[in-house]
Amino acid sequence: MTVLRRALPALLAAAGLLLPVAAEPASAPPVLPTVYRIDVEGIIAPATARYILRAIRQAEEARVEALLIRLDTPGGLLTSMDQITKAMLNASVPIIVFVAPEGARAASAGVFITYAAHLAAMAPATRIGAAHPVGVGQGGEQDRTLMEKITNDAVANIRGIARRRGRNAEWAERAVRQSVSATEEEAARLHVVDLIARNVDHLLQAVDGRSVTSVEGPKRLATARARVVPLRMDITEQFLRLLSDPNIGFILMNIGIIGILAELYNPGLILPGVVGAIAMVLGLASFAILEVNAAGLLLIALAVTMFIADLKIPGHGVLTFGGVVSFIFGAILLTQRQAPFLQISLQLIIGVALALAAFFLFAVGAGVRAQGAPVRSGSEGLVGAVGVARTNLEPEGMVFVLGEIWSARAEEGMIPEGQRVQVVGRDGLRVRVRPVA
Repeated sequence: MTVLRRALPALLAAAGLLLPVAAEPASAPPVLPTVYRIDVEGIIAPATARYILRAIRQAEEARVEALLIRLDTPGGLLTSMDQITKAMLNASVPIIVFVAPEGARAASAGVFITYAAHLAAMAPATRIGAAHPVGVGQGGEQDRTLMEKITNDAVANIRGIARRRGRNAEWAERAVRQSVSATEEEAARLHVVDLIARNVDHLLQAVDGRSVTSVEGPKRLATARARVVPLRMDITEQFLRLLSDPNIGFILMNIGIIGILAELYNPGLILPGVVGAIAMVLGLASFAILEVNAAGLLLIALAVTMFIADLKIPGHGVLTFGGVVSFIFGAILLTQRQAPFLQISLQLIIGVALALAAFFLFAVGAGVRAQGAPVRSGSEGLVGAVGVARTNLEPEGMVFVLGEIWSARAEEGMIPEGQRVQVVGRDGLRVRVRPVA
């Protein structure tokens, strides 16, 4: 007991030294910064604008370190581009545009999007430029004046963006007025972009520690060890992107034409009419997005009218030939005001025109011929039908025709039972027959 009393103070002192160590919680692992990434490829259209705006909104709500846009585009629609650049200029999250992978380009609308980023980078073997507006008229003083207005507005827009981001405004103006382009090395030297990066990891390492200014003020990026989270297009954006392709819209419109006419010439099928109506609406919606030429639509409508008329009017194929020519010119005019990458493929136009002509000559023609053919069933189909006498016709009796028993009257003397007869007329519920050898 004496030994325990003497050892107790020492034990309590040792326990007191150990308690703070035991009570101290284990240190939590450091939270890595997050960078959202989206891939923008192809035409800048309403689907692209919706995709980028959603990514900016989600990045702001999650308060991530930055939003990375990997860009590869030949250009696109001015309205969609304006929506994107406006959202980028007013974003509270730092936005990095990376023209990649190797071989990619940021042309036309892509120049504006690259300039609007807080930081811009390009991968090796990429290019940027050729931002002259395309898509106004086909000559004439009014068209030239309108093109000049659009060009001047685009120049003022990109110069303002360049001043906001501290980039080369003179080169940007030449890209709009003269459609100049630059490789990644030229762009970095001219201060069109901030740096050249091999890939996303190299880019995040290179921009780590750089300061950018958003609407919330200056911010220093910490991206060296950032966790990259991809954001992909949702179903709605993918559907809108599909409709933004003029070739898809053209195919849908022609499916609509074929389906609706097939239903008109064969009433009661229902399915062709439903599919055709849906496809027609979607095709017109696609062309509404692309702002097509109304003259092209009128020529296509004229072509369909000629196809139908050739079925009703003996024209020896002249109207069908005229319809093919009208259809081809109409399809070319549909998107002739747009940039080349927004125009319908000529091979597709010719192929569809020939397919439509074949459809009207054979499929619809067969339906029209069937409507004009004599009735083969029911009481109207009795005349000319062949049957058998079930009783002696002296001159009246019973005959079996088309699966039914009819009262009959012989027109040429007496017809014995079992004799083959042919119906030559009908009087109410009685048929007139004559013997068949």
